[in-house]
Amino acid sequence: MKIGLVQYNPAWENKEENKIKIYSLLGDMKANADLLIFPEMTLTGFTMQAGKYSEPIEGDSYKFFSGAAVKYNSHLMFGMIESSGGHYFNTLVHVDSNGGFVNKYRKIHPFGYLSEDKHYTKGELPVATEINGWNVGLSICYDLRFPELYRYYGKSKAELIIVAANWPDTRIEHWKILLKARAIENQCFVAGVNRVGTDPKLFYPGFSMVISPMGKEIISSNDEGIFLCDIEKQETDEVRSKLPFLKDITMI
Repeated sequence: MKIGLVQYNPAWENKEENKIKIYSLLGDMKANADLLIFPEMTLTGFTMQAGKYSEPIEGDSYKFFSGAAVKYNSHLMFGMIESSGGHYFNTLVHVDSNGGFVNKYRKIHPFGYLSEDKHYTKGELPVATEINGWNVGLSICYDLRFPELYRYYGKSKAELIIVAANWPDTRIEHWKILLKARAIENQCFVAGVNRVGTDPKLFYPGFSMVISPMGKEIISSNDEGIFLCDIEKQETDEVRSKLPFLKDITMI
């Protein structure tokens, strides 16, 4: 599967400008990706203005990314602020290459350090989705610090886990190490997509990357752009077969 990490600098709380930026960045992308992954809260940045920028799942953000999925013939993972039943969720949405809604994951671990838990309702369930025969686990940013979620995906035989993030420079070494740890301990590919640039409070250095089941960096960058790489499901199968560590887990 060819995956593309879309690492960009969103204009703060400006959905329309960011739609233009994304299409400019994607341009006439020749090497079509099976999957394009965007950062957390793709069109707004990591805002706590949940009520102001929230939408129902079928709102304008979905329509924009649905059109992009069709244009580029790719599955897409994008982040949005979802409104549902009087609650706001930090949500990752999977759209297929025909522009159809496939699945959504609501962030289970709101970032209390910046009061995200005061503005967003936490999700309740892990979500795995299917892309071209791959079993793909979904997660968002701060989730990365809680291995229990990723262990669930590992035990469920996910071959790829996605982490969409807005992860700042002050803790970027944690990001790098934790992405590798989640890949190694669950013997699967991990694709972490971070943003670049600044918001009113923080600087984001990127370092979006894809990690192999053995912990190798396949691709990593701190520039704005789209970074493509090919991954093979067979590699996950071989690692799990030769080193059957997942079978030896005792859940305590």
